[in-house]
Amino acid sequence: MATKMLESSALSAFCESLAIMFSAGIQTDEAVYLLSDNMEDSDFKRTCDEVYRQLIAGYPLARSLEVTGAFPQHVVNMVGAGEFSGRLENVLASLAKYYDEENRLFSKVKSAIAYPAALLAVMCVILLFTTAVILPVFVNVYSSLTGDLATGSYAFVNASILIGWIAFVITLACTIAVIMGIVLSRSQRGRLKLLTLFEHLPISRTPMRQMALGRFTSALGTYVASGIDTNLAMCEATKMVDHASLGRELATVREEMVDPAQAKSLAQAIYDNNIYEPIYARMLVIGSRSGSTEAVLERLSDTFFDDSVVQVDGIIDNVEPTLAAFLTVSVGATLIAVMLPLIGIMGSIG
Repeated sequence: MATKMLESSALSAFCESLAIMFSAGIQTDEAVYLLSDNMEDSDFKRTCDEVYRQLIAGYPLARSLEVTGAFPQHVVNMVGAGEFSGRLENVLASLAKYYDEENRLFSKVKSAIAYPAALLAVMCVILLFTTAVILPVFVNVYSSLTGDLATGSYAFVNASILIGWIAFVITLACTIAVIMGIVLSRSQRGRLKLLTLFEHLPISRTPMRQMALGRFTSALGTYVASGIDTNLAMCEATKMVDHASLGRELATVREEMVDPAQAKSLAQAIYDNNIYEPIYARMLVIGSRSGSTEAVLERLSDTFFDDSVVQVDGIIDNVEPTLAAFLTVSVGATLIAVMLPLIGIMGSIG
């Protein structure tokens, strides 16, 4: 049994390959077999082999994916919904797009911060050497020249040491944070932890909500398309949401839908609780009245996901300039820390 979670790129390749083979009329077990046939031994091949064994044993695809332990619960739930609704090919194509974009985003994050991370590490060494070795030498030289530190010069020396240590501590903290981010981004579980962290950071809170909203809307559209009751569709789609605040808001929507005193429709409950922006909420209300709820939800899920990608791209594009600016400030602080004792010496000589 596979225990290692597949990378986003592998998940995208798996879902896209199955979607293509399904469109060609190939049945599920044969499609999975062909996917791993003649492939070198790897986590991906072992996972596919395990899925195939589960399929020929009579299990449905969603159950087979879950048994391997290599697929996120989101994938398992969506595939189960696709099997239930008869829209498995569409669901797999949607998952392939989602995880391809996720892989692109994380690859861009790593490439955007790898070079600055190296610079931060070098700066830590420079700042530590400057503060712990070079500045004490200036202090000793100054003391040997004057015998003792004059009041004004003493202030300069203390300021130089303080600036050096502050710059070092800040740079070290940033270096550790960046390195931890790089390490976590190498695994699916680590990426989930990073996403949870990003949900609480002001700079990334909005795109993370949009991404979770896109997941929820896609799942809701799949369940609605299957023809099941909207209350049940809302309940099942909410289970797929791992965004804490959005999950609480959707629970309120669900309560208003099942409460006999309110008995709101799906679209009305979402509109009243501001789950979607007003313009999108109105689209859903109009879609429900015209009988095109499924089409509206599918369009909205793409809109929310694309919007989250654009916002995350904007954040990532600002990472390197921000770190570069911080490094410039750190270098300036280092130079000041070296020069202040010299100013004290020159003042004493004058």
